[in-house]
Parts: sequence; C-alpha cells; structure tokens
Amino acid sequence: MSIKKGAADQGIDRRPQAYRAMILEPVLTHRREEEGDLRSNRSPEARLEEAVGLSAAINLEIVHAGVVKVNAPKPATLFGDGKVSELAGMVAAEDLDLVVVDHPLTPIQQRNLERRLKSKVIDRTGLILEIFGDRARTKEGKLQVDLAHLTWQKSRLVRSWTHLERQRGGVGFMGGPGETQIEADRRQIQERIIALQKHLEQVRRTRELHRKKRKKIPQPVVALVGYTNAGKSTLFNRLTEADVFAKDLLFATLDPTLRRIKLPHGREVILSDTVGFISDLPTHLVAAFRATLEEVLEADLILHVRDISHPDTDAQAEDVKKTLHDLGVTGSHGAPVIEVWNKIDALDPAYREKLLDNQGADGPVALSALSGEGLDQLSARIDTFMAQHDDILSVRLPVIEGALLARLYQLAEVLERTDSETEITAEVRVSDKQRGPFREVFGSYLEG
Repeated sequence: MSIKKGAADQGIDRRPQAYRAMILEPVLTHRREEEGDLRSNRSPEARLEEAVGLSAAINLEIVHAGVVKVNAPKPATLFGDGKVSELAGMVAAEDLDLVVVDHPLTPIQQRNLERRLKSKVIDRTGLILEIFGDRARTKEGKLQVDLAHLTWQKSRLVRSWTHLERQRGGVGFMGGPGETQIEADRRQIQERIIALQKHLEQVRRTRELHRKKRKKIPQPVVALVGYTNAGKSTLFNRLTEADVFAKDLLFATLDPTLRRIKLPHGREVILSDTVGFISDLPTHLVAAFRATLEEVLEADLILHVRDISHPDTDAQAEDVKKTLHDLGVTGSHGAPVIEVWNKIDALDPAYREKLLDNQGADGPVALSALSGEGLDQLSARIDTFMAQHDDILSVRLPVIEGALLARLYQLAEVLERTDSETEITAEVRVSDKQRGPFREVFGSYLEG
C-alpha cells in the first residue's frame, strides 16, 4: 500500500505529489480506565501534535488537523453519524485525498469510513507502517518493514474485503466448493511471511557471527534507545563523527548502525543506534525489528535518550521502558541504563543551568547533541562505567617481543610504560570482557 500519488505509471521520474490530508485525534471519553488507554496520560492536543508530526514524516500536505470527542464509539464507523456526515462535507469541500485517524480502526470501520467519506482512510498503525516503508534503506530494514506490513495486513483480512464470498474451483485433491478468495489471500500472505522470517533469521545468524567475531577482540557494546525523534541519531553522529541520517522527523532512523568510538582514557567501545519507539504501537510491529534490537539485547550498557524539552517527556520515557520490557530487552537481561537528557539547548536558560549544575555521579546526564554541550560528561560517564570492573596489572615484556607489545595495546589500556634496554614494563587497565584473553596471552609476563 502506498498513500502517495505520482506519475510512476507514466514513466515520469520525479518526486510524488503529497496527498492532501486531514488528521483526526479521537478522544474516547468513556471506558478509558477500563480499557487501560496507554496514551491517556497525554493531553489530546499533545497526541494530535504527535500525529501531525508522524504525518509530516511522509510529507503529507496537512490541510486540517483537529481533536474529535467520541462519547459513544460506533462499531461500524467509530464516529457518530452526524460527525461522519460533517467530515464527509469537509473532505469534499477541501478535495482531500486522505484521512488519518490517530486511533486503531477495525477493518470494518476503515472500510465504512472510506465509503462514507469517499476518501482513503488509514489509522495510526497504518500511518506508522507507511513511515517505516519510507524510511527503510538497507535490505534488512526493508525485510523488517515488509514483515511488519504483511503481519498487519493479515490481521485485517477478516470481513474487510468486498470479495469475501467469491470462490474459485477446487483443485483435484481439495474437497468442497473450493477455496474462497480470502482463504487464498490469507494463505499467500502467510507464505510470504514465512519466507521473510527465513530471510530475517539469516540476518540474525549473520549478526550473531559478527558479534562472535567482535568478541575475539572484545569491545563493550553501548546501545542507544529512546522515543522516536529524541535525538539518538544526532547524538550518535556527535559521538562517532559519522553521517547517519538525522533530521527533526519521527522515525528518521530504522536501520541499525554500529560504529567504534574512543573514550577519554583510550578505551574503544561499539556504539549502536536503533529504531525509535512510540506509544500505542502493537508489539508485533516492533517485534518485526527484533534483528535490529538484538544489538540492545547484547549491550553492556544502554543509553536511554530522552527529549527533555518535550512536554510529554515522562510519558515518552514510560513508553520506551514498557516496549523494551515487552520485547525482553530489560528485566532478566538487566543491562544497566543511563538516562541521557537531550535537547537542553531548547530549555529555558535558568532550568538548563540547574540541570547541568545538579548532575550527580549516578543520575541522568544532561546534554545537547546538537550543540555538543555536555558530551564530555557523557563520555566520561561511559568510561567510568566501563572501568568499574577493570583489573590494573603490571606486565614485563622482553624488548624483542614486538608482536606481544602490539597485542598488549589491543587487549588493554596502557596507563604507564617504562622502556629499558632489555625489557618493557607497563601498567595496564584490562576490562572485564578482555580479562580472559589477556591472561591467556600475558599470564606468564604478569608481575606479582
């Protein structure tokens, strides 16, 4: 499915024209507590602003955006008949192509709204899937998007298609009147899902091989996680001097990226950028990106990047924690987490100074990935964390053992070195991960 229109079938190579769209933020005033609305801790205006941001992420031309109170949701259309008629008038008057309903729609609700409004209608999940499809760049990312999309599409086949009663004749060994169209469609989708899962399993195995290769010269992994548009990729670029796509858009990053960075005392770690999370997204859609998230599962340290300037920063943080928990990234895994309060450049100057002055050794790190303010404190904090289980050892090597000296610098941080005519004496810091390989190579050269 594509919600952009263009002239591809005419063979014209140009950027598609954006759809004219209306964004609706339904507020269900009843049963909120019973249903456990995950987004009820946000104001309707804040939720609408996020929906507009999501829509802008795929370059929709937003003609109208508004909050709609729904006192009694209708099973057929969600909105009442009067509101649907009003919306149909707006769609016709503004010549709109698309209506985005920032709320889950059942297949029957989506179909009925499209008929009544005479416009394409998508819900929140459908919109996010469009963004996923637009953002994925690597083969792995595209596979994950396809899997998420097909899984969602399969769940919407029931009673949503106009040709449900159409049947085609049975084949030899099949009994009865034959296979209905919906059965055929469901089977074909399931076959494609299985094929994609096999491809992604191969991706997972390849990643596992890469991780095993990295462990031969062990380097700790630091993973960035956070709500979408929290600034993870901007921070990643700052720390690694890379050029990962970073823009003020929701879901700017879908594909995993790994880079080595050097900490203040010379230690190297691997930094991993990951897909951002968002509220009210079905877990199975995020689960399609599990190959990406396995880097978080393998992380020695997790940096939870928050947009501290956002009015809903606390609610966003809870959404991230819940998503990580649902995917098994936290909990029994228990990787330590450092909160990174990003975008302090957007705060009131007095509040920003207060945050910077009150940073403790164990609390959040306040910084601006955009300006660079506070990045030194974050690097030092990561360095301190990585060093807490290190061994400080003394090594004596014969001068003629040049290969061993090179290996020493690979497996340890050399804190002090003294050279004589016959030997080299060095005081080194050895990380917890490197302890085994280091002692295997240098056990006989250790002092004390």
